[in-house]
Amino acid sequence: MSITMYEIAVPSFTKHLEALDAILDKAAEHCAAKKIDPDALLTARLYPDMYTFTKQVQSACDFAKLSVGRLADLKPPVHNDSEKTFAELKTRIAETLAVLAEAKAEPMEAAAEREVTIKAGPRELKFTGREYLLHFALPNFYFHCATAYGILRHNGVEIGKRDFMRRMPPA
Repeated sequence: MSITMYEIAVPSFTKHLEALDAILDKAAEHCAAKKIDPDALLTARLYPDMYTFTKQVQSACDFAKLSVGRLADLKPPVHNDSEKTFAELKTRIAETLAVLAEAKAEPMEAAAEREVTIKAGPRELKFTGREYLLHFALPNFYFHCATAYGILRHNGVEIGKRDFMRRMPPA
């Protein structure tokens, strides 16, 4: 039995974006309970040269929507990275989940051996669709999700591994 590109990508992205959405709620509740300005968490970083929490969420969404968009021949929404609140980040996640819901397995499978070219700064990177998903898109997505989680945990939001791993409903 083989696993499809769709089965690798869409459920994984969906599960972790839903988990990210849920920890945004916990972050907002934490700010309200502790009387903390939400901007303190939204602009927090693990280290000065790393992205802020907000940018980590934006980046996770971008890796999910752009990779599935490229592989499933969809046109994902363009975001201008202007989110400044937990609610705005939740909207971005919802829009990304909508792209994932549009994806179909057939075009993603057809993209497995197709060349995918992306710009990464001044460089142009070339992959097969499978390599792009497995060795570029998914690792970057998980990095940004985990870093967003780490920023909140570091700043006292009471979340644990279960919040990050969020169970998937049975098929």
